[in-house]
Amino acid sequence: MATTLTMFSSSVLRRRDWLLQVGVSLATIPAWGQSGRAATLPAAQSLPDELARALKKKQALIVMVSLEGCVFCRQARQSHLSPMALSGTVIVQVDMRKNLPVLDFAGKLTTHDELTRRWKVSITPTLLFFGPGGKEVAERMEGAYHPDFYGPYLEDRMAQGLKAL
Repeated sequence: MATTLTMFSSSVLRRRDWLLQVGVSLATIPAWGQSGRAATLPAAQSLPDELARALKKKQALIVMVSLEGCVFCRQARQSHLSPMALSGTVIVQVDMRKNLPVLDFAGKLTTHDELTRRWKVSITPTLLFFGPGGKEVAERMEGAYHPDFYGPYLEDRMAQGLKAL
């Protein structure tokens, strides 16, 4: 019995230590971001106009589907997406569960929340990559990735999108 109790408490301590390390890691990730500047992306307003801007730059339009309060969304914005947007990549944000108005690719007025349902997005963050005609040109990035691998996965999807253009 004492051995079982010792093994159990040892396992609990290892799990607690691991959770603490993960928590500390997540807490330090925003420091990789933009040195104090708030990491924001413009809200999608007119997908046809935003797509035209991206295609003019020979890029796929990146749409980040986000959810208010999503820690992983904030992490992706700060570490990767906001710096990319500042350097000229066309990225917009669609907010799940918000009724912000937006023109869809057909030029019809809808809301951010309705777009997320149409696109069947159920997890945040999700990145979608759109090309001519508002068609997806790369595999979606759904959910959180290990911070060390998020950048390479994102670069891979951007390369897929560029190839499809």
